[in-house]
Order: sequence, then structure tokens, then C-alpha cells
Amino acid sequence: MSFYRTVAFGIKGFTEYTRSGYEAAAKKFNPTDTDVDMSDQHIMITGANSGIGKIAALECAKRHAHVYMVCRDEKRGKEAQEEIIRESNNRHVELHLCDMSKPQDVFAFTKQFVDSKKPLNVLCNNSGCMINERQMINDEHEANFATNTLGTYILTKNLVPVLLENQPARVFTTSSGGMYNVKLDPDDFNSTQMRTFSGDLVYAQNKRQQVVMTERLAVRHPSIFFASWHPGWADTPAVRSSMPSFHSKVQNRLRTPEQGADTLVWLCCLKDIAEKFKNGDFFQDRAPVSKHLPLAWTKSTVDEEERFMRNLDRVYEKYVK
Repeated sequence: MSFYRTVAFGIKGFTEYTRSGYEAAAKKFNPTDTDVDMSDQHIMITGANSGIGKIAALECAKRHAHVYMVCRDEKRGKEAQEEIIRESNNRHVELHLCDMSKPQDVFAFTKQFVDSKKPLNVLCNNSGCMINERQMINDEHEANFATNTLGTYILTKNLVPVLLENQPARVFTTSSGGMYNVKLDPDDFNSTQMRTFSGDLVYAQNKRQQVVMTERLAVRHPSIFFASWHPGWADTPAVRSSMPSFHSKVQNRLRTPEQGADTLVWLCCLKDIAEKFKNGDFFQDRAPVSKHLPLAWTKSTVDEEERFMRNLDRVYEKYVK
């Protein structure tokens, strides 16, 4: 089955996720969807100092949105903030510092943000990592899980009250087509059951977890629109650093960062999205798509998904003070 998934995913990837795949899909785009004024929108984007996050922040700022950039590195964050302000001529671009791999940092940041009483209409969970060797955060959480799944969950869960106060509200999480290769594992958050640690497979599992998390949060909070999405294979600093072999082989076929960020920008622009699509959908190139490859046996049961969320809540509760 893993061989079938790999082959099917490879065919799908080279057909749909490359630059040519984007160009084919773009022929059906409605350009007026993103020709909007977003001056009434307050949008938070994690990982906003480079790659897709930076492009999304810039495009939202160009449309007059109030943008909260959430970054780990202060120097790179300030450089990106200044560039975005300069290119968009929009000074409503704030920099907030938070290391998404550290649960205590995410809790502290969200408490500070909630206490500030600042509005928030859209949360873009975009930051992520693929670390190819096992690393532990505080000797407790595997680093990929801590950043991609746990950090995303803590941030979203703690900001739900603010989103509920600023309707219509939306939450978008940047997943990956890599999740097509795995079925949800509801229990092994630190990937201790792996015979040999594989950053690729751990990342894929985290991205599957994000998709399931999005679905279950949509059930828990139906008045907020939740969606996960896939940017395709884009030429970003994260891809170059975490997947150097893949990048060197297919770099001429990769999407530009702007093409990769297009669906996220589109999602942010659609104010009536909840009337057009199902809450919890998974998007690619401005359209909802299946969350599973045909005949790949990656669908989980509701019981498995609820067990995953209960386990995630137990981890979350450890940091509640």
C-alpha cells in the first residue's frame, strides 16, 4: 500500500503541484475574487517573514488589511515587516514574536494578544518545519510535532474566543500534499514507534493531523469557518533547506512563492466563503479537493479522530495555568 501511495502521489504531484499545474488551474480563476478592499480585516499570519507567509502578508497588506506577522526571529521579522510596509504603503503591519515550537511561548503570546483586546478576523496557521533528525523540545515533544501540530493547536484554541467576537471569522491552516501518504495515527505524537526516524513521514503525519484537526475544530466551532489547504510544490526557503535533494532535482518545475501563496490569499479575500464551501474543506488552487487518494486506505474513523483530539487536549492541558 505504501508503494501505491508513493506512486499515486508522485503522479498527482508532477501533474498538479508543479508550476505547470498551477498555470493550468489558473485558467479557471476568477480575478475579481481577489480584487477586494480588506481594510476592515485583521489578519494574523504565522511564519510571515519568508516564503508563502511573507507573500500572503504582503498581498493582504496591499489590500489594506491590518496584518499581524507572527515570527520567531526578531531580526528577520523586522526586515520582512519593513519590506512589506514599504511595498504595500500600509503601516498597519505589526510584528509579534513567538516560537511556535515552544508551547510555553505560544501560551504566553496568545495571552498577551487576548489581553490586548485587538480584533482578529482571520488566523492563518502557516508556520511549519521539517526536521530530518529526531530533536526534542524540552525533552518532551518531538520538534516537528511541537511546531506543526501542537503549536498550531494551542494558537488556534487560545484565539477562538477573539475570533468569536469578530465575526465572520476564519482559520486557514497550511497543510501539504504529503499527508496523502499517511493515515492518521491518533496516539504516537513523538513518532517513537518508527524503526528509523524519517522527517518526511513525520511531516506527512503532522500535515494529516492538521487536516483532521481542522475538520474537528469546524465541528466544535461551527460559527467559525475552518479550512486547510495545500500550496503545491513552491520554491521557498523552507523547501530548499529541509528538502535539498528534492529541490535540486525539480527546482525548474517548482512554483514561485507567489503561485504557492495564491490560494491562501484567495481564502483571505473571500468574505462570503462560509456560504460557498463546506466548513472543514481542504483546498488546492482555489478549489476544494479530496483529502485522500483513491483506494489509498488513509481515511480514519470518527472514533480515531476523536481519540486524536482527546490526546491533543491532554497535552494542551499540561500547559494551562
